[in-house]
Amino acid sequence: MAGQLGIEDLVVAADWMVSEHRRDFGDPRVAKVPLAELHAYTSSLRGTRYLRRLEEALELTRVGVDSPPETRLRLMMMREHLPEFSVNCRIDPARTHRPVWTDLGSSEYRVCVEYDGLHHLTPEQQALDNERDALTALAGWRQIKVNRLQLRRGSAVVVDPIRRALRDNGWRG
Repeated sequence: MAGQLGIEDLVVAADWMVSEHRRDFGDPRVAKVPLAELHAYTSSLRGTRYLRRLEEALELTRVGVDSPPETRLRLMMMREHLPEFSVNCRIDPARTHRPVWTDLGSSEYRVCVEYDGLHHLTPEQQALDNERDALTALAGWRQIKVNRLQLRRGSAVVVDPIRRALRDNGWRG
């Protein structure tokens, strides 16, 4: 695949392969290929064409990403030199009755980013999202939501609100 895909698409594929997590809701996700095995496989490819591209993509791969748009959002934030956000970040219940899981989060600056895909438009998911949003605010975090249309419009639309929230919460980048 490294000869056919660009770095971002390779990271999307790798994030999907290594994605795993256990949260207090939903079914656990098991990696199709554990990250350590993917690293070992890559190490065995010395002298292979496109190896540097594969290694570069692997450096950007993170365990726990739930969807390709979340990977693309995370990479966009990194290209814009924002601090790296944790994937599937847990917001602990200091003042809430249960933990909250956010797609991308910076515990240091108490800023989180949610990618809302089409499944967030169902009444059931909207009810769950409203509860999550309220608990996130109660915990003192700034939340930025991003959707498919915003992601397509590019980094100015997506990253500027995140950058403002980070600066409001003490980031000096």
